[in-house]
Amino acid sequence: MCETERMKEEAEIDRLPLDLLAHIFVMITSFTDLAQASGVCKKWKQGVKQSLARRESLSFSGRKMDDDSTARLVRYAYSLKDLDISRSRWGCQITDNGLYRISLAKCVSNLTSISLWGMTGITDKGVVQLISRAHSLQHLNVGGTFITDESLFAIADSCPHLKTIVLWSCRHVTEGGLLVLVNKCRKLQSINVWGTRIPVDCFIGLLTISPALQIKTRGLLLNVGSTSLWPVA
Repeated sequence: MCETERMKEEAEIDRLPLDLLAHIFVMITSFTDLAQASGVCKKWKQGVKQSLARRESLSFSGRKMDDDSTARLVRYAYSLKDLDISRSRWGCQITDNGLYRISLAKCVSNLTSISLWGMTGITDKGVVQLISRAHSLQHLNVGGTFITDESLFAIADSCPHLKTIVLWSCRHVTEGGLLVLVNKCRKLQSINVWGTRIPVDCFIGLLTISPALQIKTRGLLLNVGSTSLWPVA
């Protein structure tokens, strides 16, 4: 290819409007591909940033992410409402520091759904830092983590709009934490406590506080209307 043809080809690529580039990048689901595109030139890097700013949902589930890469992507996602950083691939290295850095992103106050399922590298410290800024949160999954009542207290204080929470196999939460949560989160509709060490008597107390609450435990659904147990399909 001669120099003139090469310059012409580059010029044609460069003529793509930034909005069009961003629209194309929104359709790319591979974060590896986005990272490569971002490195092509300054204009493409800006296009990737704009595409992230338009996304309402980000899922890192099944991907090998770390604190730096996850926080950097979330920081640019200004319109984000649904964040899923569930661990479903070995090698995921997100820690409390990562959750803290994510908590500083502008979108966090507008998040309505967060999933931290299976994130064994995080503790109450990171969860509290993130949740304390997520005031619009409606759906939260912290199943398979090692959180304690400290996280539940933070959720109760910071998430008045919470509707569902998954505490699957969170063996360090107690009856006291659940009572505070249900007392303060008056919009709570469903709670999954399968695999926890919460005594059955506690569930009756929770239903007394919130009769409309659905409690899923040990493969059963506590029907709050009749306080009877029904198998979960």
